Amino acid sequence: MQPVQAEMSRLIGELRKTQAGDGSWRHPFETGIITDAYMIILLRTLKMKDEALIKKLAERIESRQEHNGAWKLFRDEGEGNLSLTIDAYYALLYSGYKQRHDPNMAAARKFILSKGGIKKAGMYTKIMLAMTGQYPWPVIFPVPIEIVLLPPSCPISIYQLSSFARINLLPVILLGNKKYSLRTKNSPDLSELYGTGHREELWGEIRSDDWKKIMNTLSSLVKGLIGIPKRLRSMALEGTKQYMLQRIEPDGTLLNYFSSTYYMIFALLALGYTARDPVITKAVEGLKGMACTIDGHTHIQYTDAAVWNTALISHAIQKAGVDESDDIIQKANQYLLSRQHTRYGDWIVHNRKALPGGWGFSDLNTMHPDVDDTTASLRSFHKIALQDPVLEQSMKRGQDWVRSMQNRDGGWPAFEKNVDNQLLNLLPIQGAEFILTDPSTADLTGRTLEYLGEYTALDQTDNSIKRAIKWLRKDQERDGSWYGRWGICYLYGTWAALTGLAAAGESPDEAYIRKAVNWIKSAQNNDGGWGESCRSDIEKRYIPLGASTLTHTAWAVDALIAVSKENSPEIRKGIAFLIREGQRDDWTADYPKGQGMAGFFYMHYHSYRYIWPLLALSHYEKKFNQKGSLE
Repeated sequence: MQPVQAEMSRLIGELRKTQAGDGSWRHPFETGIITDAYMIILLRTLKMKDEALIKKLAERIESRQEHNGAWKLFRDEGEGNLSLTIDAYYALLYSGYKQRHDPNMAAARKFILSKGGIKKAGMYTKIMLAMTGQYPWPVIFPVPIEIVLLPPSCPISIYQLSSFARINLLPVILLGNKKYSLRTKNSPDLSELYGTGHREELWGEIRSDDWKKIMNTLSSLVKGLIGIPKRLRSMALEGTKQYMLQRIEPDGTLLNYFSSTYYMIFALLALGYTARDPVITKAVEGLKGMACTIDGHTHIQYTDAAVWNTALISHAIQKAGVDESDDIIQKANQYLLSRQHTRYGDWIVHNRKALPGGWGFSDLNTMHPDVDDTTASLRSFHKIALQDPVLEQSMKRGQDWVRSMQNRDGGWPAFEKNVDNQLLNLLPIQGAEFILTDPSTADLTGRTLEYLGEYTALDQTDNSIKRAIKWLRKDQERDGSWYGRWGICYLYGTWAALTGLAAAGESPDEAYIRKAVNWIKSAQNNDGGWGESCRSDIEKRYIPLGASTLTHTAWAVDALIAVSKENSPEIRKGIAFLIREGQRDDWTADYPKGQGMAGFFYMHYHSYRYIWPLLALSHYEKKFNQKGSLE
């Protein structure tokens, strides 16, 4: 058997072994230790007994501590991350399984103070500390809760925010307005982490004329509401509560996200719910249900990635030659079909003519679909739909929803259409540009084009396709790369853009495509692979990792295959790396390949080491039929 085919067979075999009984794949969706820390703090604050879980989470947090006492978001993050270290320190103390005089706790405390203490922490850590009585409100700009009463047509309303920002910030705005905090008699004393100086509030640290203008506009809009102020406030609080309750998923969580559920629990407590109210206890159980095991440790996932994993794996296996009639594919696609959305979500506000038909990211997500998961699911159905009228109708609903989500600028967003008010990015919110808006991105636009071009009867004269290509051309960086919003980072965006453009019929001889190819080639490492640092999305420029990873290499070589006429030396070296290092098990395998928010939230998909190499190898075999040496 040839080496390419042998590696493909090995990868398929590995994936066959990990399919769940319902047809899905449940590879962990790992997000560091922040959710583990917050879960401990939540359980202790609510006085909910689950010592086994708390102890396991504390053990995992401690296992990730660096020698200097800090915790990191990713391996090459300098000395460590201040906010994450505060989160971990707080959780370990609150767990009761570590004491402040323990050597590793003393080291953490020393690191925190050396970086300025709590007053220099990020916004989200300060919010968590304020909610639990460790920091004064407000820690974000003082937004009046009455904002929820403004109609979507207002220049500033909750529906001008991205759905992710809305579902997370609304409960926080409620908490800030009520200045709610819940501290127990067992809450740790963190006063020693403040260092010298006064307790600074985040909204007071960042002042600009732009955000003052926005706040003045918002105040004017709120004052323009007709009604008695006290009554308006009561209506706003009730409206916020109903907004949250109406978006609770079957497992009790708020849209299946850890953070929004965490904030919702505290917001409901602020509204008078007790810690033993069924809504709150079910929400906590839903968060516990996100637990998985990684290297013998228990990790609370931010959400699960069952739909995403299953769609990508089913598609990759079929690309590698597994017939659609195989039981593994049949089971996977039945699972995916059962997870197609039939409920309207917030996306309908800006996309009123569309019908439900998308897919979400996680197993129990029923009302928050996204473009990427929808096209991923549709790819896996392509062959079977020709013989199955039910599936064909399902695909049509999915395709119609995806097409309806195209932004007015020609690109595609993740969750909501035309939610890109750049003024909001001026607000003093940590990661504003990553969460407050949902603009067109190169990765979403490229992957949508790739799906439409490869798997549908694409009309290249279609105006929507022309607009998408035009948007991608405009979005290209000067060096030829594209920035990818949901992956790390320029390698991800460039891969998505090039594979999409190739599928849409763009000539590989176009100067801008050749420029992108040259950029990819220039980033190749001596071992034939590619690797990119998470620092790229912080500094907004490509920063090499200094080592090659399987996922980055697969993206890079797959992009080259898509737009190359010849089996170039760079392609052959990349393929050779994937085969030679396919079973590598070092730190590069655990390095995050996905990003949620620069400098704060990164994702490690345990499935990626199988999916993307398998897809790249499949494309290589099909296009070049293994012509030429891999040496």
